[in-house]
Amino acid sequence: MDIKSKRIAVLSPVAWRTPPRAYGAWETVASNITEGLVANGWDVTLFATKDSITNAKLQAVIERGYEEDKTQEPKVCECLHISMVVEHADEFDLIHNNFDFIPLTYSRLIKTPILTTIHGFSSPEILKVYRKYKDNYYVSISNADRDKELSYLATIYNGIDLSNLTFRPEAGNKLVFLGRIHPDKGTHLAIEVAKLCGLDLVIAGIIQDHAYFDNYLKPHINDSSIRYIGPVNPVQRDALFKEAYVLLHLNTIGERFGLVIAEAMSAGVPVIAMDLGSCREVIVDKVTGYLVNNVEEAVKAVSKIDLIERNRCRQHVKEHFTIARMVSEYEKVYEEIFQREAKKKHTFGWR
Repeated sequence: MDIKSKRIAVLSPVAWRTPPRAYGAWETVASNITEGLVANGWDVTLFATKDSITNAKLQAVIERGYEEDKTQEPKVCECLHISMVVEHADEFDLIHNNFDFIPLTYSRLIKTPILTTIHGFSSPEILKVYRKYKDNYYVSISNADRDKELSYLATIYNGIDLSNLTFRPEAGNKLVFLGRIHPDKGTHLAIEVAKLCGLDLVIAGIIQDHAYFDNYLKPHINDSSIRYIGPVNPVQRDALFKEAYVLLHLNTIGERFGLVIAEAMSAGVPVIAMDLGSCREVIVDKVTGYLVNNVEEAVKAVSKIDLIERNRCRQHVKEHFTIARMVSEYEKVYEEIFQREAKKKHTFGWR
């Protein structure tokens, strides 16, 4: 079976451009999947915003991401976007859904199979949708982030683009937090660690919870020892990692994957993370960083960062979290899906 002759639709979210200018983890992964498939010779159509950048064919109905153009109604954008891929479903052999649970509600109305990469369960309520449509095809992004009632074809770790992440053999002198400004990400804990260590902290990322920022972070920000620099684009992120002694990722809930962990390590920056969720799948404890359980352990870990070999961090990413590896794993999943669909057609005379 020449599976690369199959036509693939990659469905990206429309909160941000694909790839995003700064923040946008799901859009980043959808872009990396798309570009990796195209590089491997696949016939791919990306469904994303009109301003998206891709080497694939682009189908779009939304001009700009609704988080970038607040005049738009998010639900209207989502409905128009998802309905477009469904209306074109017969043109494709597989829809690769990176848009969470909503497209699943269309799955029994079309013949084209849907593969959903589950980038995380935003609430227990959405599990009702996944479980109702559990006859669909699913991939998890970590072994930790799975629902026991769903059947998965594979766990495929996210792959990152190493071309815009410069390896730095020499350590910087600052603690760095990069991610959503939200209690789940533990930005306040990074501030605690910085103060206890007596080291400067740079905080970067979108403010997702403004009350949290105003009440727990802003009082400590002084534009010298503790700075908030806002969201960063890939060029700014690379410059930030040059300053980094270590990345603090003190998540307060189970991490789903942690793109920023892989991104930091690819630049040679060790990571100190809470031992929750997928962190121990991405970090090799005491080799590419440290897994901790509280602020006190994080402070002790900072004092041991010099024991981490920065080249080991980069090598670990090259071995496990590249676009090429991710796409290769998805190609195996696609082949499995096409075989199953062919068997269904032969057995039941449909699809």
